[in-house]
Amino acid sequence: MTEPAIVWFREDLRLADNPALTAACARGGPVLCVYILDEESEGVRAPGGAARWYLHHALAALSASLARSGGRLDLYRGPAETVLRDLVARSGAGALYWNRRYGGAEIALDARIKTACDGVCEVRSFNGKLLAEPWTVLNRSGAPFRVFTPFWRAAQDRIDHAPPLPAPARLVAAAPAGAPCALGALGLEPTGPDWAGGLRATWRAGEAAARERLAAFLDERLARYAAERDLPHVEATSRLSPSLAFGEISPRQIRAAVAHAVDAQPALARAADKFMSEVGWREFSWSLLFHFPDLPAVNFDRRFDAFPWRAEDEAARDIAAWTAGRTGYPLVDAGMRELWATGYMHNRVRMVAASFLIKHLLVDWRVGERWFWDTLCDADAANNAASWQWVAGCGADAAPYFRIFNPVLQGEKFDPDGAYVRRWLPELAATPAKFVHKPWTAPQRPADYPAPIVDHDFARRRALAAFERLRAV
Repeated sequence: MTEPAIVWFREDLRLADNPALTAACARGGPVLCVYILDEESEGVRAPGGAARWYLHHALAALSASLARSGGRLDLYRGPAETVLRDLVARSGAGALYWNRRYGGAEIALDARIKTACDGVCEVRSFNGKLLAEPWTVLNRSGAPFRVFTPFWRAAQDRIDHAPPLPAPARLVAAAPAGAPCALGALGLEPTGPDWAGGLRATWRAGEAAARERLAAFLDERLARYAAERDLPHVEATSRLSPSLAFGEISPRQIRAAVAHAVDAQPALARAADKFMSEVGWREFSWSLLFHFPDLPAVNFDRRFDAFPWRAEDEAARDIAAWTAGRTGYPLVDAGMRELWATGYMHNRVRMVAASFLIKHLLVDWRVGERWFWDTLCDADAANNAASWQWVAGCGADAAPYFRIFNPVLQGEKFDPDGAYVRRWLPELAATPAKFVHKPWTAPQRPADYPAPIVDHDFARRRALAAFERLRAV
């Protein structure tokens, strides 16, 4: 077969367990592997700054992997529909394959491309992103689940337990079509100022790095995951979230590796179930986004449309203090500085920092969702929106709005010696553990650390009063 097959890479930047790539190689002809930076198609959300940095290095790693296998990655930028129609025409492609996406705008774009190219070449899509696709996990009434636990229970019966696909042994690269651009021309890395030093020190992108992180987690940390996952000063989590967001590893690969670990050590079963439930939350989030495509912008519980948020201009100084890690609450500030430095924040601290913005400052959750979208390497359209709405109390299976995290008590419980706080707040390095989560009570308050921007008891009463007004409406 001489007609090339085009594989359109998107959120699946890997060779192994990539059904679109496997199908293209199975045709027996040359393969044209492409990535399109599409920041122009209607409704498609462009990646934020930290994710753009990570994407640059993930594409470099994918390009190197393809080259070692005899393939090549061609890069383009522009509206995906326009670019792909041109590539199909120029290359004489006999097939166009991709792995499915599940956001509303992305589904609409993929449908337009399929309609435009269907009569010209074979067009097929595959599941390379989820354990179970959203339309397969429904309740007895045929409606999407709105609560996680029954969703995850039902999903177990829909998961494809086939082993992950191996990477192609060898690819035959098709001739370039059109005019691919160099990676640097995509403009994904910062130019000036260069704020990515901490990201470079924290992350190694690529499929091989993702597999290594997974193996290290299973060998060294899975056994204590359930007990230590909420401790931000302990390295107890998998750190796979950026790799999942960009598809450097698939949830099916993770599921298979975890199952293999439990087979070898049955005592790991409880910890493995807890870890896989976090993968399940990702599945639940994508199910929500598929069925409710306005999730990143609209309250899932529409009663919250009447919530009395403070206006952004009124709250501007408080928002700025939150983003800079200068709220005066050490656990919140440590998390926000970790985020800015590394493009990542520990999950327990994410919940506390998000709750502080929403409930202590009465700032609309969408403000925080946008900040995380821009600063997280693992920014994920479904997880980010679903989790912010969960904290706000307006999401699916949400924490009640009246559950208000006390950042001092959260710090004392989950960072009792202040190791996490001292790592990210050097101005508190000498503060005794007794005072490190409430430094304003210390006999000698650190001069270069701010006082709390809002009193916790006042903020709690104000948030509860706002919630009572909402209930009255």
